[in-house]
Amino acid sequence: MLSNRESAKRSRMKKQQQLDDQTNQVLELKSQNEQLLLQIHLLTQQNMFMESNNVILRTELNWLKERLQLLNSTIRSMEQISGISIDVLTAPDPLLMPWQFPYPFQLIMANDGIFQL
Repeated sequence: MLSNRESAKRSRMKKQQQLDDQTNQVLELKSQNEQLLLQIHLLTQQNMFMESNNVILRTELNWLKERLQLLNSTIRSMEQISGISIDVLTAPDPLLMPWQFPYPFQLIMANDGIFQL
């Protein structure tokens, strides 16, 4: 009978320990959840800020393209009036051809003694 009481007491203590462990785990998971929600909120705000900056930059890009076209049109008109040929430079659009460099590049030539000390 005494053995049964001790066994029941150990069983209750074990169940109480499991309950305490699970309660602590729930609290920890809630804390992690709050931190993740805060991070999501922060990242969402940053994303909205970046998207609005993107819109501003795209608008500016379109305005600059239109301005360049107007200036090129003016130069072509000046060519026709004056009869003098003028080179019209066009700005490369790296967004349309991302695989091409917007500016020419030069290869750097190395000789066989470059790495000798």
